[in-house]
Amino acid sequence: MTDFDMLVIGSGPGGQKAAIAAAKLGRRVAVVDRKEMVGGVSLHTGTVPSKTLREAVLYLTGLTQRDLYGQSYRLKEEITVADLTARTQHVVGREVDVVRNQLSRNRVAMFSGTGRFVDDHTVAVTDATDQEQLLTAQHIVIATGTRPARPASVEFDERTIMDSDSVLNMERVPRSMVIVGAGVIGIEYASMFAALGSKVTVVEQREGMLDFCDVEIVEALKYRLRDLAVTFRFGETVAAVERHPRGALTVLESGKKIPADAVMYSAGRQGLTDALDLAKAGLTADRRGRIAVDEYYRTAVPHIYAVGDVIGFPALAATSMEQGRSAAYHACEEPVNPIHHLQPIGIYSIPEISFIGRTEDQLTDEKVPFEVGVSRYRELARGQIVGDGHGMLKLLVSPEDRRLLGVHCFGTGATELIHIGQAVMGCGGTVDYLVDAVFNYPTFAESYKVAALDATNKMREVDHLRD
Repeated sequence: MTDFDMLVIGSGPGGQKAAIAAAKLGRRVAVVDRKEMVGGVSLHTGTVPSKTLREAVLYLTGLTQRDLYGQSYRLKEEITVADLTARTQHVVGREVDVVRNQLSRNRVAMFSGTGRFVDDHTVAVTDATDQEQLLTAQHIVIATGTRPARPASVEFDERTIMDSDSVLNMERVPRSMVIVGAGVIGIEYASMFAALGSKVTVVEQREGMLDFCDVEIVEALKYRLRDLAVTFRFGETVAAVERHPRGALTVLESGKKIPADAVMYSAGRQGLTDALDLAKAGLTADRRGRIAVDEYYRTAVPHIYAVGDVIGFPALAATSMEQGRSAAYHACEEPVNPIHHLQPIGIYSIPEISFIGRTEDQLTDEKVPFEVGVSRYRELARGQIVGDGHGMLKLLVSPEDRRLLGVHCFGTGATELIHIGQAVMGCGGTVDYLVDAVFNYPTFAESYKVAALDATNKMREVDHLRD
């Protein structure tokens, strides 16, 4: 007889949902995590604090209102780190309470400490006082998440040279900043600090950024960021970062030297598996600390599952939640549909980017014909009301069966707006549904109708030429 039916290591989005799903099915469930990390990396150093920080930046800088009130408009002239973190601490505190309450309400046992495998059914939990307790379980779910990857050649000091975790604890808003890496996290922080007035330089060894996104959308974002005085150094590699009393000097392999108050590395993520003693459970991780799983999120040991960032792409809070739920259902022999292949991607840059489905380049490479329908925020009453004249929504439509092949959005509320396209695509709807639908006015949602009309008008022109 094991202590629990399911033991979850990690209380982030994937771990929470796995534990609660199994508890709802009447299983005895326990979660192991450090007391100060309830809610996981997502809640303490990742998704929640960074997105809260973004809201604080937008509010205090008045950035989104400048088209209406002038380029010098600011809600607060001198924005301090305390101004920014007050909101973050409030939200994180509330969210920790929500997670604790949900686990408690579903009678999930919570063990404070770190877990490591003793064998494939036993986990040793070490608490803050180094006391150890052995827990056994029929099924185990690994949901330990990731930490920022740190190049060994760089001397991080958490003040001048930071990663995406320690940047949340910086003492003051830097006047200038170098961000190494133009991935999602790097671009999100670049846009936040640029909005605060920092002179930001982004260094990326690849020739471009966000290459999984629509090219036109990425170009629009680059234009907006350059407008905020962001400098991009693509195709450049950092040779060294020198720390000095008044800041840091970033030396590139091309010989360029970039002085700045602070440097932030955003060089990927590393799975938090080092301390798990995976070998004792018959498991291994790759060089990035990631664990391989099958379509049911089972590891090489069938009764041990892994979910969330620790298994790699797409490493999003939203997908991690679904992975946790699916793993729990499978472990409990409960029917579960596979996660839908249509998953929205949201990037919380300033402005936001969100998309679902395929890009123009992907469709072209696959020789799939498509028509484009575009709606620009400046043509919508809602865009004028909120002061966003730069946003856009783009629909990619099949001229053969009129279904949506992709939806790409840039601007205010993009990460919310994308779900209308997701619902239509997921239900097999056509562009004609959007043409005929009535949307509230004035809203950004109305952009779907405008873009749908644009696409159908273009398709009609083709049909008329053939008649």
